[in-house]
Amino acid sequence: MSAQTVLYDIPGPKARARNWLYSVLFVLVLALVLYYIYVGFDEKNQWSGALWDPFLKGSTWTEFIVPGLLNTLKAAALSIVIALPIGALLGIGRLSDHKWIRVPVGAVVEFFRAIPVLLLMVFAAAFYAFYTDIDAEIRPLFAAVTGLVLYNGSVMAEVFRAGILSLPKGQGEAASALGMRKTQIMMTVLLPQAVTLMLPALVSQLVVILKDTALAGQLTIGFNELIRSTGPLTGLYGNTIPTLIVVAIIFIVLNLLLSWFASWLENKLARRKKAPKGAKPVHSAPSSVVMQRDDASGGAL
Repeated sequence: MSAQTVLYDIPGPKARARNWLYSVLFVLVLALVLYYIYVGFDEKNQWSGALWDPFLKGSTWTEFIVPGLLNTLKAAALSIVIALPIGALLGIGRLSDHKWIRVPVGAVVEFFRAIPVLLLMVFAAAFYAFYTDIDAEIRPLFAAVTGLVLYNGSVMAEVFRAGILSLPKGQGEAASALGMRKTQIMMTVLLPQAVTLMLPALVSQLVVILKDTALAGQLTIGFNELIRSTGPLTGLYGNTIPTLIVVAIIFIVLNLLLSWFASWLENKLARRKKAPKGAKPVHSAPSSVVMQRDDASGGAL
């Protein structure tokens, strides 16, 4: 019996006809909404060629869009690189057997998850302005990255914790029976296997990081990210809506590229797990031994 028939019955002729009808109705409604938006913009002359011509000039991209895009990518990249290991450490800390580690780490995670990212950026900007000697030109970048890391690192901690807890208990029990220490079990058995399970949730959070860089363009922080860098462009040509549409398209393309990379990585990890028994993938030997023993013992020792 296939997984499909276990989860739900195979649609019959009436069900297929009904699903097709729902799909057609959805497409029609979506088309009407898009047409309504198009007509509304057309009445306001937002499709006028004069408002879109600036984007055909190289100076528009080199002076306004590209610098802001590079700043956005820089802030997002730094935040991702820092938040991922912090999230992993906090997630592992929440699973610690020692209460003096588990409780403080849990308090830190819950505290920073409860504060909006913008407030964290504002507090970080104030801290760097009053208590450090960081140059004013790079201070907005520091504030943006700090706020993104504190919030998203805490969210990723829960993703890591949930991913590790989703693994069968037999994995850890089998590794323990082989004489492995708790740290070894976590780093070489549980965490590598949990990465594949966590990947979709992690990618969603990375997309959030990329989009949340726009919050740093607020006046109180002043980071020259993509949206803020296009502000003078709208002042010069009065094309606010066209400019925001272009910015939205750029964000969509970036997020699609990130999702594509995640899918590629997920498929690569899945193929590695299906490697022949004689293969020796890097850092996966203890995990494969545990999985073989776990399968042989029915998932428990």
